[in-house]
Amino acid sequence: MNSRQAQIQRIVVTAEQMRRIEGRVFEAGMPVAALMEKVGELLARRIQALYPLGQVAKVGVLVGPGHNGGDALVIARELHFRGYGVILFRPFARLKDLTAHHAHYADSLGVPSVTEIEALSDCDFFVDGLFGFGLERPLTGPIATAVNHINQLPQPIFSIDLPSGVHTDTGAVLGTAIRATHTACLGLWKRAFLQDQALDSIGRAELIDFDLPIADIQAVLGDPPTVQRITPEDAIARLPLPRPAATHKYKVGHLLLVCGSQQYMGAAILAGLGASASGVGMLTLAAPAFLKSVLIAQLPEALILGCPETDQGAIAQLPEGLDLDAYSAIACGPGLTREAQAAVRAVLSSERPLLLDADGLNILADLNPVQTLPQRAAPTVLTPHPGEFKRLFPEITNREMDPGQMAQTAAQNSRAVVVLKGARVAIAHPQGQLWFNPESTPALARGGSGDVLTGLIGGLMAQKSVGAEVDLLLSSAFDAALSGVWLHAQAGLLAAQERTVLGVDPRTLAGYINKIPLGSNN
Repeated sequence: MNSRQAQIQRIVVTAEQMRRIEGRVFEAGMPVAALMEKVGELLARRIQALYPLGQVAKVGVLVGPGHNGGDALVIARELHFRGYGVILFRPFARLKDLTAHHAHYADSLGVPSVTEIEALSDCDFFVDGLFGFGLERPLTGPIATAVNHINQLPQPIFSIDLPSGVHTDTGAVLGTAIRATHTACLGLWKRAFLQDQALDSIGRAELIDFDLPIADIQAVLGDPPTVQRITPEDAIARLPLPRPAATHKYKVGHLLLVCGSQQYMGAAILAGLGASASGVGMLTLAAPAFLKSVLIAQLPEALILGCPETDQGAIAQLPEGLDLDAYSAIACGPGLTREAQAAVRAVLSSERPLLLDADGLNILADLNPVQTLPQRAAPTVLTPHPGEFKRLFPEITNREMDPGQMAQTAAQNSRAVVVLKGARVAIAHPQGQLWFNPESTPALARGGSGDVLTGLIGGLMAQKSVGAEVDLLLSSAFDAALSGVWLHAQAGLLAAQERTVLGVDPRTLAGYINKIPLGSNN
């Protein structure tokens, strides 16, 4: 992948931003017709690669009234010329001028067209060109009926730009939507591709780059853009690699992991496994005293600090005389229970980079994070799932925002890095930048996966913090969060590929973290 391709893969746009970028291109002299031809031919070649003639014979093309329909008609023409049997579903009497020209030419070629969707039922696959980006009204009436009919058929569906019926920005299904097998996003990634609610409609997604000038993209989005996707190059570049040839354990970070209780003993082990997989030089676990022997058996490389316990087996307080500032970073929360308030208050008062998860977040919610976190002298990383986020930031959750916008607002209000978990994790920087992890797997939907992530990010934070200037600690914490989320997801994907989605328990997940290829930085 060249530098331009890597740059394009990061960029995420709203419908309005895409309109403005394309508007600049057209104003500069690019003919709309020429761009439609280019895009249509790129898509036709991609379809031929996915569904080669010989394996399939008859394709049904759904034609919308706008330029998405024009793209579909170019595809139909090209497939017709290459021997595919093409039949057009054209439910709209009125088409945009350019689309109408392509429809007229298709007629002249003898490509059949119908207005009844049932006539396409014997096709081998479908091309969805009804609506592209910018759709805001729900699909209703005969169009909704046609979409629902196509969705009930077993044949694969290739959607152009977005599945028809999906909102470009929020990913919401507008009444009903095509459930695509494959979606080819045009030019730049639309925000819908990073919204959990759109994923069932999108299927497998890929970007079709049709050479939008970088200068026009930057003129609209800025440089760098505020919203980006994590690419492997980004994630790997932020890892604490390469290590110096002459180094030792005290130079590659010391993480304090505050975790565990009688009720949630396993959470401490799993967080420790995630931290160990991060490559951190030293790992210390502060846990209830009764857990020491269990943790030593499971994590012999770690130092174990036994903490005074409550009657319910939670951490009553951290050991007396413990110097929190002696650690490179602190991660706190997995398996604590809400009884561990004294420990959470103690780590909040430290001057070390801090990650809070699970009951660390629930306890923080009672302390008003928007007031508490900006007072910290060191950066904070929060890793909530949606329920924890709602407890932390109820005033944000009640607004009309998508998860990325909520994470951005929370990060700016609390001055913390916010990692809002979901199928597409949003990672927000206090200064407004927002990154999404574009790949994940349902294999991670297992109790304990989040504990592994806590340890992993915490270990990376500790390594990135060693020797960092105070004003660079926030950047280091953000880098650790971004890389950790990516590594966690990639480990899940790799484990699911080798074991199946059902076979990825958290211990297995931790074991796959260091199987991820990291190129020359490995």
